[in-house]
Amino acid sequence: MSAEVAIHHAYGNFTLDVAFTAASGGVTALFGPSGAGKTSIVHALAGLMRPTEGRIVLEGRTVLDTKAGLFVPPEKRRIGLVFQDARLFPHMSVEKNLLFGWRRSPARATPDEIARTVSLLGLEKLLARAPKNLSGGEKSRVALGRALLASPDILLLDEPLASLDAARRAEILPWLERLRDIARIPIFYVSHSLDEVARLADRVVLLDGGRVTAEGSVFDLLAGLGAEKPLGAVLEARAADMQDGLQTLLFDGGRLMVTDMHAPGRRVRVRIGADDILIAREAPRGISANNILPVTISSVRLDGPRAEVEMHCGRARLVARVTAASVSRLGLAPDAAAFAVIKAVIVEGG
Repeated sequence: MSAEVAIHHAYGNFTLDVAFTAASGGVTALFGPSGAGKTSIVHALAGLMRPTEGRIVLEGRTVLDTKAGLFVPPEKRRIGLVFQDARLFPHMSVEKNLLFGWRRSPARATPDEIARTVSLLGLEKLLARAPKNLSGGEKSRVALGRALLASPDILLLDEPLASLDAARRAEILPWLERLRDIARIPIFYVSHSLDEVARLADRVVLLDGGRVTAEGSVFDLLAGLGAEKPLGAVLEARAADMQDGLQTLLFDGGRLMVTDMHAPGRRVRVRIGADDILIAREAPRGISANNILPVTISSVRLDGPRAEVEMHCGRARLVARVTAASVSRLGLAPDAAAFAVIKAVIVEGG
């Protein structure tokens, strides 16, 4: 485990009382509404907040144990932390900002590693610039690079896209995907954006009111989460052959045909909206949909005139949002065989 966290702390009328674990490697998202306790957890992990009770173990090293009177200060935890605002030093160039943490690291990156980090984040043409001459997305990338060059054991990203507009978020997300796939350290990602978490996270810790309400794989936990536009599925797939302008994506349960083109063999992530899945009891014929998957219904949850139907296709989990009338008319019930008709998918780089 990269992290074992159990902390209790009271702030006036708010009490943080959480316990969870995170696997080594990959991205663990701390997800929930504003005021859920996400940033407080990050501050506790970084040593910026000292909980009244608790124990934190990071990469096998205990950094907090209130019963034993142990508290490792932040400067000795080897944590890389990126805030909502980039917090770059305005009087330093991009290059000097990047090297600030590097000069203070006990395990300095080599010149080749510095060059790889600069290349990973696409900073080559920005090194001589001052922060005031950078866009919001560029500032975020520099802040990520500065944190990485401090050679941290764990990287904490506290809503790094929250202050960016939609265009800048779209600019930085591919860089975060590259970081997720290449970085060899655990990453904790704080967000209240379902889209960001679905796109970046491997594991999710759901928080509400200072408590953990659920934790698990992003592929199991986020489908049908109950947002205004809930996700119907988050799938990992592998790009395969291309024919007639369509590419086959293979996943654990079947295949999807998409218009997005990726190099054969590349891993990609597929998101399907719960409102983009239709359910049929018999195999549809003579329709334009390219993706019709045989499924087994796992559960049906009624909510007034609407219903969420959970299904499995192999090991893949899908959730469709339909009307309660459709549930009754089609006889949708656990263990029933059906077909999921996929109207639209979103494919993102792996």
